[in-house]
Amino acid sequence: MKAVVMAGGEGTRLRPMTSSMPKPLLPVVNRPIMEHVLRLLKKHGLTETVVTVQFLASLVRNYFGDGEELGMELTYATEDRPLGTAGSVKNAEEALKDDTFLVISGDALTDFDLTDLIAFHKERGALVTVCLTRVPNPLEFGITIVDDEGRVERFLEKPTWGQVFSDTVNTGIYVMEPEVFDYVHKDTSVDWSGDVFPQLMKEGKPIYGYVAEGYWEDVGTHESYVKAQADVLDGKVDTDIDGFEISPGVWVAEGAEVHPDAVLRGPLYVGDYAKVEAGVELREHTVIGSNVVVKSGAFAHKAVVHDNVYIGPHTNLRGCVIGRNTDVMRAARIEDGAVIGDECLIGEESIIQGNVRVYPYKTIEAGAFVNTSVIWESRGQAHLFGARGVSGILNVEITPELAVRLAGAYATTLKKGSTVTTARDHSRGARALKRAVISALQASAMDVRDLENVPLPVARQQTARGSAGGIMIRTTPGVPDSVDIMFLDERGADLSQGAQRKLDRVYARQEYRRAFPGEIGDLHFPASVFDSYTGSLLRAVDTTGIAESELKVVVDASNGSAGLVLPSLLGRLGVDALTINPGLDESRPTETPASRRAGLVRLGEMVASARAAFGVRFDPVGERLSLVDEKGRIIEDDRALLVLLDLVAAERRSGRVALPVTTTRIAEQVAAYHGTQVEWTTTSPDDLTRVARQDGTVFGGDGLGGFIVPEFSSVFDGAAAFARLTGLVARTQLTLSQIDARIPRAHVLRRDLPTPWAVKGMVMRRVVEAAGERSVDTTDGVRVVEPDGRWTLVLPAPAEAVTHLWAEGPDEASAQALLDTWTPIITSAGE
Repeated sequence: MKAVVMAGGEGTRLRPMTSSMPKPLLPVVNRPIMEHVLRLLKKHGLTETVVTVQFLASLVRNYFGDGEELGMELTYATEDRPLGTAGSVKNAEEALKDDTFLVISGDALTDFDLTDLIAFHKERGALVTVCLTRVPNPLEFGITIVDDEGRVERFLEKPTWGQVFSDTVNTGIYVMEPEVFDYVHKDTSVDWSGDVFPQLMKEGKPIYGYVAEGYWEDVGTHESYVKAQADVLDGKVDTDIDGFEISPGVWVAEGAEVHPDAVLRGPLYVGDYAKVEAGVELREHTVIGSNVVVKSGAFAHKAVVHDNVYIGPHTNLRGCVIGRNTDVMRAARIEDGAVIGDECLIGEESIIQGNVRVYPYKTIEAGAFVNTSVIWESRGQAHLFGARGVSGILNVEITPELAVRLAGAYATTLKKGSTVTTARDHSRGARALKRAVISALQASAMDVRDLENVPLPVARQQTARGSAGGIMIRTTPGVPDSVDIMFLDERGADLSQGAQRKLDRVYARQEYRRAFPGEIGDLHFPASVFDSYTGSLLRAVDTTGIAESELKVVVDASNGSAGLVLPSLLGRLGVDALTINPGLDESRPTETPASRRAGLVRLGEMVASARAAFGVRFDPVGERLSLVDEKGRIIEDDRALLVLLDLVAAERRSGRVALPVTTTRIAEQVAAYHGTQVEWTTTSPDDLTRVARQDGTVFGGDGLGGFIVPEFSSVFDGAAAFARLTGLVARTQLTLSQIDARIPRAHVLRRDLPTPWAVKGMVMRRVVEAAGERSVDTTDGVRVVEPDGRWTLVLPAPAEAVTHLWAEGPDEASAQALLDTWTPIITSAGE
């Protein structure tokens, strides 16, 4: 005996889940609904099955194939257009015409005894047996009345409450004899209950109703879909659950990693190869799909999460459904009844209200409050470039596929046959992505000079030696699971805003250049890059007086790539140096603020005990530098900028220094005292680089550990800053603590305020209006200067739904008062 599984419906009431997935493939506890149905058929000996398909038919065929994996024999009958419940079965008549057959829906979850249903049909000698069940709310179903023998007396499709005369409804499961096909016209939309069964009853044909005992749920709405998950987990359905029951009601599938410090309160399910981190709380009736990552601090209750989803830290999911390949970023909140389609991006700290529908491929901006469904438009803005190039979570936002597309777009902006320099930090993720980048560049007719693992300043210098540009891949500073893909111009500097926009356009249009077979680029591995870098550095930077001073310094390479260049540099610099943490550590490609602070404390202890002149700590890619004075005290980054500025200006007595507008105005006092002047720039490193390239610029820095030594290069360079600092200290005969003590204390505070993209322009207009008659500087954002010299800077973040707010006053209280004054002006625009 054969069965027919009807799997052709569109499932319009289940959109957006069914916008890109046929309803029978929707997972119930990580297994498609139709697979539950097929396993039930097999359990009752119905292994030969015809599947009728129409909507997204290829997806159903591709998933189940010929049924071999299930131990079944599947064939398919495809409808070119919807033919109704009877018409679709008629379309499979050729395979069913020789024997009794069973019809069942591919999108209803049940554990009915089909063997008993078939036996009932044969005992009664029925032409059609309708499987019935009792439900509390029959409004959405066809009501059926049977007599004492089980013969059907009356049908009524989709009644109103005034028409309800029974709670016994048609489940859409039938046992039929082939003669029933005589009552169904071919290639015509025909329904069993509405068209065929009334005709059979009129002619007195034997139609029986079998009232089944057991579980049945027509998964036709979002509510019933979520209910089906809960019922399987509660054991209300006699069906198998893949995995191991590690505690009562807590099911974990093969390969899943659940941290011992995660809280799991069953019944719930964690799919195969999912990863649940420490601090996560999963509550009752939550289903986590395959390959899902749930980050620390996340909370889920009655949430259904499909495969390959990223759930960011401190997210909150309640009674919602999350589609495949969707990324839910940090601290987002999705409320009860909300449904997120496939391949969406839910931005940080956004809120999706209850019952909102977000259709596939949509972006919800960070900080957005969404209370209406997002169907056509995208509630967000895609920003390819951030403050550090193209950044994102490894294998979530930044994947090898994305790296290939980005590299192809970048190559398309350059001349065919040009050379691109590639480099990376010492992380495994950067290594894997760089290989993808190199392949894409070569396939786009680019020659590649691969430096492998080098400090970022070395990558910049080598790029400037004859390359059309460069790509550096590193772990995002302070964020171990994220990476930055940094694009460099022919000078080794970050791409200008104009070049970024050009790359953005090529990437958005996906108009990538492809090389002909004879044009595939070459791959070279340059030799002696560290010796070349060190030689150039020491020829450019003034190191006189170092050897004579017999300075002793402590250098912390922080287990990063900066340690690769130190042996060559320290040996030729002529300084007595104690180097710590020189080895590479793949497990720590970056450092958190806490680990960086702890490292500086240890460095300070070593400087004090060794009676060294000072200590320096490089960041893992050798771009930035932190200082400790001779007493072992940490010099904070903003103070370190003023200390180096004082040293440089005191020695040069003229020239220009480049500083971002967020720097304390005490820098102007220090520079002017020594006869130099400050040129204020935007906060973009590209703008600092621009000024550093100009004649007469003697110094640059950003107050975050980044220093520019213009006589050597126009970009941040930790090793160059170290060499210059060593020379300056050797010649000045002053200690760092003495220099620090003679500089006035600064009081600059910062606050970040969530601001939807749509109101950022309004925010800036309100700031200008609120400034009134006060002096306004628009170098970057809007800086409002009070009559007494205090100032406030309002600056929209370029790649986040955030507005940055800085304020400086003569003391911390006055700076705090400025922040408190301007905060409501900014936040009111987003309300």
